[in-house]
Amino acid sequence: MNINIIIKIKDLVKTYFNGEIETKVLKKLQLDIKDGEFVAIMGKSGAGKSTLMYQISLLDKPTSGEIIFDGIDILKLSEFERTQFRLSELGYVFQDYALIPELSSEENIMLPMLMQGIDEKIAREKARNILNEIGMDDKYTNRPNQLSGGEQQRVSIARAVAHNPKVLFADEPTANLDTVSSMAVLDLLKQFHKKGQTIVMVTHEPEYTANCDRIIYLEDGHIVDYNYKI
Repeated sequence: MNINIIIKIKDLVKTYFNGEIETKVLKKLQLDIKDGEFVAIMGKSGAGKSTLMYQISLLDKPTSGEIIFDGIDILKLSEFERTQFRLSELGYVFQDYALIPELSSEENIMLPMLMQGIDEKIAREKARNILNEIGMDDKYTNRPNQLSGGEQQRVSIARAVAHNPKVLFADEPTANLDTVSSMAVLDLLKQFHKKGQTIVMVTHEPEYTANCDRIIYLEDGHIVDYNYKI
């Protein structure tokens, strides 16, 4: 059986400096993520969970190490190439939703596609199709302040997957939601994972990893356990 590794991390180090004070957050991490896998990254506060996700999702640059993303050494890309790679190949979901207040649901979903150069008519059609798919066909024109927190996060997920990214990164996607809304968001992630979407999710809550294939535990900048689900 040929398993496609979509992300390969070698000797990943991330160090922050505050004056002369050096804080090493990630310490020579080794990690492979398979195509189509749903991975959860867990650990105590300060373990380096979000820092790890920010490095592999091109939102930050590591101090040293290697990240091979679907055969591409992403640390050798120029800033322009990194921006284009993020737009075309990756999707992002954040705990604060990161929706633009002045834009409607469909416009928020369209925006990354328009930035890729996708025709407006096609982008709008894709946005409406995915809103229909997630049960928000009556929310095309609603702005974020007209949506509940759970609805905003579902729009955020729709925006992240509308262009069929290779990997969806979700940083604490349920952090600001109640239990019912959290489960709705997790069910939506499960729905896209079943269609083959690779997902990397940071979470504090063990019960929210039920749909994951694997849990990666971080402690003091090291990976201390890989828990494969059966």
